[in-house]
Amino acid sequence: MTLRSAHETAAWVVVAANALAGAWALAAHQWPALRVRALWWYTLVAQLTVFAQVVLGVLLVNVDEYPLRRFHAFYGFVAIAAIGIIYSYRSQLRHRLYLLYGFGGLFIMGLAIRAMILQT
Repeated sequence: MTLRSAHETAAWVVVAANALAGAWALAAHQWPALRVRALWWYTLVAQLTVFAQVVLGVLLVNVDEYPLRRFHAFYGFVAIAAIGIIYSYRSQLRHRLYLLYGFGGLFIMGLAIRAMILQT
């Protein structure tokens, strides 16, 4: 597997993982039975896929000298910033925590999709 194909595959993992994490958190807001510890572990893993994807992208550009399209990397770094912002608001929005992580996960998914569109 080449670095480019790993980056492309990982992009779909980021989209799917964060979509599922966001949908699960939104469903947990509505149905308390879904509020289980596994949701937070899954959300952590989904958000870590963003960091792995950015590392793969940086390696692709710097090691393989792959040409970078305008704004593609921007969305990756915005996704990392979004994760930090979501995490920083968790105490203030404790009463809306599932909404924060639900919409946050979907927002991260959207950023990943936008980055994929810009790369093609």
